[in-house]
Amino acid sequence: MKKQYETVIGLEVHVELATKTKIFCGCSTAFGGAPNTHTCPVCTGMPGTLPVLNRQVLEYAVAVGLAANCEITRYCKFDRKNYFYPDNPQNYQISQLYLPICRNGYVEIETEGGKKKVGIHEIHMEEDAGKLIHDEWENCSLVDYNRSGVPLIEIVSEPDMRSAEEVIAYLEKLRMMIQYLGASDCKLQEGSMRADVNLSVREAGTEAFGTRTEMKNLNSFRAISRAIDGERERQIDLLEAGKAITQETRRWDDAKGESYAMRSKEDAQDYRYFPDPDLPPVAVDDRWLEEMRAKQPEFQEEKMKRYKEEYDIPEYDIGIITASKFMADLFEETVKLCGQPKKVSNWLMVETLRLLRERGMEPEDIRFSPNNLAKLIRLVDEKVINNSVAKEVFEAMFDSNTDAEKYVEERGLKTVSDEGALKKAIEEVIAANPKSVEDYRGGKEKAIGFLVGQTMKAMKGKADPGKVNEMLKGML
Repeated sequence: MKKQYETVIGLEVHVELATKTKIFCGCSTAFGGAPNTHTCPVCTGMPGTLPVLNRQVLEYAVAVGLAANCEITRYCKFDRKNYFYPDNPQNYQISQLYLPICRNGYVEIETEGGKKKVGIHEIHMEEDAGKLIHDEWENCSLVDYNRSGVPLIEIVSEPDMRSAEEVIAYLEKLRMMIQYLGASDCKLQEGSMRADVNLSVREAGTEAFGTRTEMKNLNSFRAISRAIDGERERQIDLLEAGKAITQETRRWDDAKGESYAMRSKEDAQDYRYFPDPDLPPVAVDDRWLEEMRAKQPEFQEEKMKRYKEEYDIPEYDIGIITASKFMADLFEETVKLCGQPKKVSNWLMVETLRLLRERGMEPEDIRFSPNNLAKLIRLVDEKVINNSVAKEVFEAMFDSNTDAEKYVEERGLKTVSDEGALKKAIEEVIAANPKSVEDYRGGKEKAIGFLVGQTMKAMKGKADPGKVNEMLKGML
């Protein structure tokens, strides 16, 4: 009988912080600048330069730590992690090994198996490296140092997760929590949130850990899930064949659905860590820490409770809306303007989610303003436009934040209220469709639907379907 195996997973999650400047200098962190334009002597490692800690980085790190139930280190230091690579201009990375800013926390996740606490070993501050660009035409590699010195926090979990499902639940919880704090946008596709997966397998019932590997190049939840399943099977196959697992870093190729070895997995001693001599220790006092606690926002759990009490919308809607800080803010601002929480929820849950799926977008990519959504809802409520036209207007608004009122006015989309014009159109439809008229008069109620549709077509959609239905029945 084949042995039963248990998967043991821990994550190292790198999060790019939403500061305007880098961690140790005043260079911009803006995404998409021309190569090597957001640089200075400090972040390019010029001799004689001195780093100065960006206070906002510390505030974001502590805020995330508090949200993750961590102990905040009152006296923390920075260390140098020594390694030699072209994208690392100093030949070391400033990080935290010995006294990280946050330790011993946890995040509670929920899966089909129920609730579970995933331990957080530590959260530390560090700087990002540059980016290597491989030019196949010129047969060379170039380096862009714009990212060098961009502030990161690394969230190191305990090896508490046992499946891809738990990993995704943990990452989703982290992302939502950090977005609520405003500490990062956590966009995996842009690299502002990156997860390295440390995975091992062991025979079920044993306590000793197996040899772990580290999986990199994971830029989506789908890739992370596939990589976990693939690496688990690879390690089990090796063990079943009587072979040893090598401790190494592996790169996942999502297109091929397989991984390959990059290098042997380094331990801390391989990096020759030592305290950074240019950066003073950071002391966190009680008063400042209490101020940081007081700044903690209303997270999803609290929002859900309040929405249930304050707004008459389904719990399912509440869960979806509050899963994104951006969506929740959009909902609340729109409700303030129009006072229609159920209708706002309907537009977000139906048309907004539909268009997000069709366009492969995230809620954070939404362009339309609360003001324009409130205008659209008012136009429908006041019967200026019908529901069919409203969907057309919303789609234009979704794509370019078009002013709903101007769009309707400029395209002549207002509902026709001229009963004379409507009566004339209905008479023409009745005359052109004698079979449907006969069917309706013979007791086939559904036939009226066809006649309503023909009338709406004749009116170019600019009529009230309810009014059309009423007038048709009166004229048949």
